[in-house]
Amino acid sequence: MKRYLSEPGHDLVSQHLKRDPVWCASALARSEVQLSLHRVASGPVEQRELWSTFREDWDRIAVVPLDERCLARSVEIGANFRLQIVDALHLAAADRLPRPLTYLTFDSHQIPAALSLGFEVVSTESAVA
Repeated sequence: MKRYLSEPGHDLVSQHLKRDPVWCASALARSEVQLSLHRVASGPVEQRELWSTFREDWDRIAVVPLDERCLARSVEIGANFRLQIVDALHLAAADRLPRPLTYLTFDSHQIPAALSLGFEVVSTESAVA
């Protein structure tokens, strides 16, 4: 979301995405981002613009499927770190990727799990602290 909106964290996200040629996301991210953009759009025109920008990005993202393996791993991660299912699914998808792995999140609930999984976490200083 921070990539598409002028809000705190936007510059940090843009900076890291420019540096890294490979972007990955769980299959869930598409629906999650588009619904979130729909909620914040001021109207249909802005929604179409936001969705268009997102679709351009989505075409270059390596999508990690939410298959049985990912779902099972999300239960383990969610139980171990007391996470909501959405957070556990994103982390389980990322856990399938080769290391080293940079994980962008601004959700303070995801950070301890991401660090425990061996990810390099990029977030605001207040979220990591």
